[in-house]
Amino acid sequence: MTTAGDIMHRGAQWIPAHETLDRAAQLMRELNVGALPISDKNERLCGILTDRDIVVGCVAMGHDPARVTAGEMAKGTPRWIDANADVSEVLGEMQGHQIRRLPVIENKRLVGMISEADLAAHLTDDQLAHWAESVYARTATR
Repeated sequence: MTTAGDIMHRGAQWIPAHETLDRAAQLMRELNVGALPISDKNERLCGILTDRDIVVGCVAMGHDPARVTAGEMAKGTPRWIDANADVSEVLGEMQGHQIRRLPVIENKRLVGMISEADLAAHLTDDQLAHWAESVYARTATR
């Protein structure tokens, strides 16, 4: 059985909810990632911040990224997967919620992240095509 822990990339880092978006952008640059899980004061997942969120939800709205926090950008219920979950559960979670990145949690701690690149490296062409069709076909109509 292939698990979330098998396909994730390790080294994912939180951005605390109180940190500003300019600091989040710097961290994304340092880590070479396009998304960061947002943690509350107890290091529990409270959202995911993407580079697009910073640009579209802050900068394009005329807000100062040095004054807006990651926590202010957190919307909805954050999705995550246990490290021991089967890859079919990973796909189901991502397809069902139309998400492209999924934090991986083990013993209530962030241990990694699954992105499109991770899926491309570990899935068959048919699995990847089905995933992309489910996630992108629905979002294209929004």
